[in-house]
Amino acid sequence: MNDWPQGWSDDNRGTRYGRGSTGAQPEGARVMRQVRRGPAAPPGGGQAAPPYGGVPQQPSYVDGQGYDAYDSGYNTGQVYGTPGGRGPGGPGDGGGMYEPRPAPNWRRRIKVTSITVVTVLVVTLVGTYFWADSKLNRDVDLSKVIDRPEKGEGTNYLIVGSDSREGMSAEDKKRLHTGSSEGKRTDSMMILHTGDNGPTLISLPRDSDVEIPTFVGSESGKTYQGTGRHVKLNAAYAEDGPELLVRTVEANTGLHIDHYVEIGFAGFANIVDAVGGVEIEIPKGGMKDTKSGADFEAGKQTLNGEQALAFVRTRYALARSDLDRTKNQQKFLSALANQVATPSTVLNPFKLYPTMGAGLDSLIVDKDMGLFDLADMFWAMKGVSGGDGKSMNMPISGNAANGNLQWDTAKVKTLVEQLNNDEKVTVSGD
Repeated sequence: MNDWPQGWSDDNRGTRYGRGSTGAQPEGARVMRQVRRGPAAPPGGGQAAPPYGGVPQQPSYVDGQGYDAYDSGYNTGQVYGTPGGRGPGGPGDGGGMYEPRPAPNWRRRIKVTSITVVTVLVVTLVGTYFWADSKLNRDVDLSKVIDRPEKGEGTNYLIVGSDSREGMSAEDKKRLHTGSSEGKRTDSMMILHTGDNGPTLISLPRDSDVEIPTFVGSESGKTYQGTGRHVKLNAAYAEDGPELLVRTVEANTGLHIDHYVEIGFAGFANIVDAVGGVEIEIPKGGMKDTKSGADFEAGKQTLNGEQALAFVRTRYALARSDLDRTKNQQKFLSALANQVATPSTVLNPFKLYPTMGAGLDSLIVDKDMGLFDLADMFWAMKGVSGGDGKSMNMPISGNAANGNLQWDTAKVKTLVEQLNNDEKVTVSGD
């Protein structure tokens, strides 16, 4: 027998704090070595009856007789004894397992973000460059051109608009009023000079009277001796393509051509559509031509690809035929270059890439033409439309004996000298 009322024993007391206990006190109290159970029981197992209505007095937590320097943490929520309720490894334990979260390092975050953005931008630009470069059709070999004039200052581009119908369906030919003629001819030819005194755009009328010089066939490699034969300028292209055209222009002007750029009917229309149309002002009286399909009221309007092609091809509705047509071609190409270079196109990838794709797919250039040369050409044409350059026709003195347009020899000589020296052009043309 013990003196604990109603079966209270050491064993029963122990189970309140042992494993499996459902009591309110933590299990750790049972195993802490600092616990003292109070004075030992008198010899013989006897013990005075406990006060407090028969319940044994519990060890004190504050008088030094219970748990020495131990606090269960139930009063503060710090169940395991570390500040803030953290377990072993907290700040007081030295483990560092649950260190406080450091403040965000904004400088580092901004640096990482900036590096990421720059990297993505560089990769995009490099990828775009190689994609665009691979789409250029470098089919013209200017090394086949013989007896070339010395290169002057600045850069000279020969820009050709051909009537090629390659890749066009019967429906396209009907819609664009191109007809179904076989082969290729040139509807427009221009020299664009870029340099330190602003760009100069010079149209070469297709009916210009020129002499076919000695040349080497682009396909046969055979040398054809010049016989003094005079033809219209566009006949040189029809006879042996771009190489003979370059040879003929150089021989009749004395101006070195650095790069060649050609675009066909379909490609021209596709570029205009890709850029969303080009605004142009139709002169007083409007324009109507059944052969080209032009039918425009006077005033400002935005032309789509089909309408733009009709506009630049029209000559029968114009007072001076081909001379007026070259003026319209210059005006439209400058407006097109200006439209391509606007922020709404350049900064919009959904507009920029289709425009670049349409343009690059349809251009035929020389083997040495690079993307930077092409960009220089477009920016120069934009400068012409913005008033930073000059546009003109090759100076004409009248009609030759064969009915072709005769160039003004004296003016052409002065013009070529100014271009070769990259001087400001003072010569004017019709």
